[in-house]
Amino acid sequence: MSMPSTGTGTSTLDRTEIDPTTGEPRNAHIVKPKKGQTGAALVTEARVFGHEVEALCGHRFIPSKNPGDYPPCQECVRLFEQKTGQGDGWDEA
Repeated sequence: MSMPSTGTGTSTLDRTEIDPTTGEPRNAHIVKPKKGQTGAALVTEARVFGHEVEALCGHRFIPSKNPGDYPPCQECVRLFEQKTGQGDGWDEA
């Protein structure tokens, strides 16, 4: 694990955290929105009530961390890009 870079200008977070349950690197996942609800609203509700959500890649989790601290899940990104623009409402979410 490396420390965030320091110096003049902005600092960046350059680290990989391993999920103790799965042994996989932690990533920021994209949650599929439900009908009439955005993904962001779904994640907020899950954080407040402690509900589990499912990412596009199939990973199930209870949101508790700042997703900006982790690299994006490439499978979620690929699936999201594949879905957007197909007229299924994802563009508005």
